[in-house]
Amino acid sequence: MLNIHHLELFYYVARYGGIMEAVRNMPYGIQQPAISGQILQLEADLGLKLFNRRPFELTAAGQELHAFVRPFFSSVESMGEKLRGGVTQTVRMAGPTAVLRDHLPEVLQLVRKDFPRLKLILRDAHQPLVEAWLERHEIDFAITALEGRLPAGLNSEALLDLRPVFFVQKSSRFESSAQILENLDRGGGAAEGATPDPLISLPANEILPRLFSAMLARRDLEWPPAIEVTALELIEIYAANGFGIGLAFDLPGRKPHPKLRVLPIPELPVIKVGALWRGKLTPLLQHVLDAFRLRAKLFNPGETATP
Repeated sequence: MLNIHHLELFYYVARYGGIMEAVRNMPYGIQQPAISGQILQLEADLGLKLFNRRPFELTAAGQELHAFVRPFFSSVESMGEKLRGGVTQTVRMAGPTAVLRDHLPEVLQLVRKDFPRLKLILRDAHQPLVEAWLERHEIDFAITALEGRLPAGLNSEALLDLRPVFFVQKSSRFESSAQILENLDRGGGAAEGATPDPLISLPANEILPRLFSAMLARRDLEWPPAIEVTALELIEIYAANGFGIGLAFDLPGRKPHPKLRVLPIPELPVIKVGALWRGKLTPLLQHVLDAFRLRAKLFNPGETATP
C-alpha cells in the first residue's frame, strides 16, 4: 500500500519543480527535511527513482505517477467548496505588482457584489511565467503583456495599451528619448572611451527589454542593463535615486516619482496588456474579466466606464 500523504507531497514537488519550491507553496506548513525524508520513503516503497534533483526533472516513472495523482490532488480544494454547498469562489491570479496593488482592489469590489465569499491566491509575475503557470493549471487568470500566438487552450483579451518610456532624473541633460539614443550611438558621451549611462530594466526575457534590444540591434547598438529588477516600481525608485536611466512603461493612473522626467520612446511599439486564461471562463472568472474591462475603460480615451 502506498502512503497517501507521501503521494500528496510528491504531487506538490512535481507541480512546483522541486522540494524547496514545494515547501514555499504547500497549503500547510511542512519543513524541507520532512518532505525529503518522506519522498525518499516513497521511492523506497516503489523501488524507483521519481525525479532527478539537480536540475529537477521527473523520471519516466515520476511522470507516470504524477499523471496518475494530479487529477485528484489538483481538484481537492474545488471539491471541498462544492461539498460545502456552493460554487467555488477561489481565484488563483497572477499579474505585475502594479496591477495587483493599484487596480485589483477596485476590481474585486465589483466582483464581491456577486461573489461575497471570494477567496484569492495572488502571485506577482510578468508574462514569461504566467503562460507556463496557466498550462500547468497553477493559476486560473492573469493580467499580463500579450505577445504573439498563444499555446493551444489559452485565451486572451486585450484591455489596455502601454507606452514604453525612459525615466530620467529632472536634473538630467536628456530631454527626449532621441537624445539618449544619439548619445548611445556616440559611445555614451563626448569624451573618448566614455560609457553610456547605466540602464535599469526588467529581465531580458520580458517583452519590453526584448523589443528594446531588437531596436538597438537594428542600429548596431548594445546597451545591457547595469541593474536588472523584477518590478516596474523598482525601476522608478532606482532611477529617481540616480542609479541610471530606467526603461519602463507609462503606467495609467500612476504619477511618476517627483524627481523623474518621463520620456516617451516613439521608436518602440505600444505594448498591449490584457487578460489571459485557460479554456472556458467560469461565471466567477467572467465577472473578474468584466470588472477589469470596466477598470480599463477609465484609462482608455473616448470610452466611459460605468460601475
